[in-house]
Amino acid sequence: MSQLQGLYLQFLNIFPSFIRPLVSIGLAVLFAYSVYKTIKRDFVYIIALVILLPASIPIIKNIAQGIVQLIKFMLVIK
Repeated sequence: MSQLQGLYLQFLNIFPSFIRPLVSIGLAVLFAYSVYKTIKRDFVYIIALVILLPASIPIIKNIAQGIVQLIKFMLVIK
């Protein structure tokens, strides 16, 4: 995760400091939209995975926490 955060900060350094919040918000919105579209498209498979493989619940929770943490990081850039 720290490597991804480092790459994101390097990407933001390309832009002037007054535009960085707008770029962060835009990227966070696009990322959240893509996650939403993916879940919407593959919702049946996710439900089947949870029903057929109960051990996948902690994995899905971990992925969701990672996504939330990434979006929070994108929106709280100093």
